[in-house]
Amino acid sequence: MSAVPEAALVALREIFGFDELRPGQAEVIADVMSGTPVVGVMPTGAGKSLCYQLPAVVLGEHDQITLVVSPLIALMKDQVDVLRKRGVAAAQLTSASSSEEQWQTLDDLRAGRVRILYIAPERFRSNRFMEALSEIGDRVGLIAIDEAHCISEWGHDFRPDYRRLGDVVRSLRPPRVVALTATATPEVRTDIIEQLDLENASLYVRGFARPSLRFAVHHSGGARDKCKRISALVSECDGVVLVYAATRKNAEAYAAHLGENGVRVRVYHAGLGDIERHRAQDEFM
Repeated sequence: MSAVPEAALVALREIFGFDELRPGQAEVIADVMSGTPVVGVMPTGAGKSLCYQLPAVVLGEHDQITLVVSPLIALMKDQVDVLRKRGVAAAQLTSASSSEEQWQTLDDLRAGRVRILYIAPERFRSNRFMEALSEIGDRVGLIAIDEAHCISEWGHDFRPDYRRLGDVVRSLRPPRVVALTATATPEVRTDIIEQLDLENASLYVRGFARPSLRFAVHHSGGARDKCKRISALVSECDGVVLVYAATRKNAEAYAAHLGENGVRVRVYHAGLGDIERHRAQDEFM
């Protein structure tokens, strides 16, 4: 394993506000910076995003661009907002962006005003985007793939374009590639390496156990009883609570019940308009 460059440690303190890296981060960051392909399996909360954001900041100082492939618009927006507050030139190119916003982002990319660009895997099917990438040429210094298990485990059914990322990597030939996920069986890890054609890749597995998590099952007697039990569980919690639902209809029903019981609540799902969805996410954050 290579050592973490001093420039990265300086950026860690001055931009991200951390005095030291978490367990498992240093190895990944050092290899990414040295150009060794990396596949990392790290639990949620272990700091996966910093493993590409920190190299991206250092590379950005040398006029190099990092492409971050992510499956969720909400996650992209959250990370871009935080990076911008820290003075990092980050942007997102998503289906939620207007045509004018997309053109502006591509212009900023060509002009070097964007150092970290978040995109969905489907973006590589866009001729406009691929033309922009061809113009910036070898300035793509890193491709980071988040939720990398989608390349293998869910690739055919969930997001087929994840399965095509190998062709993208072979076409762009970036000097650095990192694929990260919170969960991947040994078979999935092997498939990720093969699909992306990562020769001599480093594999880091930090497990998935999180001592701060507790799992429990509560039995309910139907939809009405489930709403009551959810309200009771929410009332027992301090701080922010996330309630996941199997359908949009259920999400709306649970939110309505919680609201009737005095809880400040917002709904977030794909059926909302862009403005309403952004407002809900901003208020949550």
